[in-house]
Amino acid sequence: MTDTPGTSRATEPGTDPQAPEWWRSGVVYQVWPRSFADSDGDGVGDLGGVISKLDHLERLGVDAVWLSPVHASPMVDNGYDISDYQDVAPEFGTLAQLDELVAQAHARGIRVVMDLVVNHTSDQHAWFRESRSSVESPYRDFYWWRPPREGHVGGEPGAEPTNWESFFSGSTWQWDEATGAYYLHLFAPEQPDLSWENPAVRQAVHAMMRWWLDRGIDGFRMDVVNLISKRVVPGTPGLADAPVPPGAPPGSYAAPGDETFNGPRIHELLAEMHREVFAGRDAGLVTVGEMPGTTIEHGRLYTDPARAEVDMIFTFEHVDLDSGPGGKWDLRPLELPRLKATLDRWQQGLADVGWNSLYWSNHDQPRPVSRFGDDSPQHRVRSATALATVLQLHRGTAYVYQGEELGMTNAPFATIDDFDDLESVNHYRERVARGDDPEQLLAALRVKSRDNARTPVQWTAGRHAGFTTGEPWLAVNPNHVEVNAESQYDDPASVFSHYRRLIALRHDEPVVARGDFTLLLPEHERLWAFTRRADGVTLTVLAHLSDGELDPVAEGVVASPGAEVVLTNEGTAASAYAPLGPWAARVLRSQD
Repeated sequence: MTDTPGTSRATEPGTDPQAPEWWRSGVVYQVWPRSFADSDGDGVGDLGGVISKLDHLERLGVDAVWLSPVHASPMVDNGYDISDYQDVAPEFGTLAQLDELVAQAHARGIRVVMDLVVNHTSDQHAWFRESRSSVESPYRDFYWWRPPREGHVGGEPGAEPTNWESFFSGSTWQWDEATGAYYLHLFAPEQPDLSWENPAVRQAVHAMMRWWLDRGIDGFRMDVVNLISKRVVPGTPGLADAPVPPGAPPGSYAAPGDETFNGPRIHELLAEMHREVFAGRDAGLVTVGEMPGTTIEHGRLYTDPARAEVDMIFTFEHVDLDSGPGGKWDLRPLELPRLKATLDRWQQGLADVGWNSLYWSNHDQPRPVSRFGDDSPQHRVRSATALATVLQLHRGTAYVYQGEELGMTNAPFATIDDFDDLESVNHYRERVARGDDPEQLLAALRVKSRDNARTPVQWTAGRHAGFTTGEPWLAVNPNHVEVNAESQYDDPASVFSHYRRLIALRHDEPVVARGDFTLLLPEHERLWAFTRRADGVTLTVLAHLSDGELDPVAEGVVASPGAEVVLTNEGTAASAYAPLGPWAARVLRSQD
């Protein structure tokens, strides 16, 4: 790359240290490398593939690329089980290629944000291998080791130190026969949790983060970072049982909750991280915390600039609205007023302090056009662009997940053998073993499985969608013949072209970053309407999220004198307040 580790990037395009808070009007594009583009024909996406598609990102107009983990890993959880924080997995390439990617992205004015996965490591990480080698190891307290419950024998049912349930099903505790103790894993058994109570852990993580920033990285998206502070029983090293639902049988596991989310030292730990890693560095660096189970009250604290913790957070309320009491796999119809109200609460809650992240999808969420829109051939393009319009014109930093800018859809998974995702497969097997109906389980997986986001990006109508010359690690969606990048670049009515116009509007119109937010007609079941106002400029955003026709004026939207249409997915520019067709979106601009 053009800079060597430890040198300044002040003169590189796109990394101007005098351009703080670029992200307020910016757009971040998430690359999940395994499924993005394969450069060597082994069927797995890689860094060479990402480099080959940087022109696509430049053409789209994004400000930064968020690179999901490419670190050395056994790939039990697709790279979120890291065995070496300072090396690249061979299937993705080399450290030199990553340096080249950063240099070429910077040359195009695109920043590079990396995933930071430090709630847990792989069980193959040198720290954990040493930790489990002996109870006397200096690395023993890098992780959460605990004895069996009093009166129990390790490894037997009910002997686990707490009743916590893993995000990936089953207990969070794994018995280790060699040292006669359990270790904690909130995710897979191969992902042991680091103990952030240990100052040596924090110092090691901080040093690793500084090493990446010195190589030219522009910031971090911090994976489940609000789980790093566990709730310890006061006065003891013990962890507390979590409450189980009423009527649950003895020995039931309890879903992750207050014992792990937003723990008692979380704000202290994040402030220390900022102080030790980011203080005094380029103002253009960005930090994004992925924070499940976070309230608005916590969000204000996390993102308050005066507290210096993180710049923004990912919350999960809006992507849980189509889940029932049984959790993610308990499907419920999405009600538009609830979705609008949830985003509005976060808009109002962080209006005077803090900052929102705006997203429909990521590597853990199904495709938005299939989930929130209408992925039928008739309405796919319109619904994808309507959803993009309403989301990206809220107040916050906008995120685009790979393929979203093409209107990619959920995949037609036929059997459990078509799925790869650990969470999905574990859930299916556990529930089948309990006697649940396999077809009902598959129906839920087809809607919500993380594999929907992980099918390869559809670049062309050709073999394997142009993703690879080999056999793809996960089957390509057969609709790539109709839905692909190549066919959309020069089509002004395509999803890609609409995203380009939308991103340009975010960059060119200051009201998007600075303006206040007012939701209109909050109870309307088909119309999403709101205004953004600043410096005498008003943007009125209208989206009809249904089929048929809708007259916004008749529904109560008051016309602004002299309003002009500055963005629409309707093809030809309609008059400002003409009736909206199926899945039509329209952005109006007026000035006092």
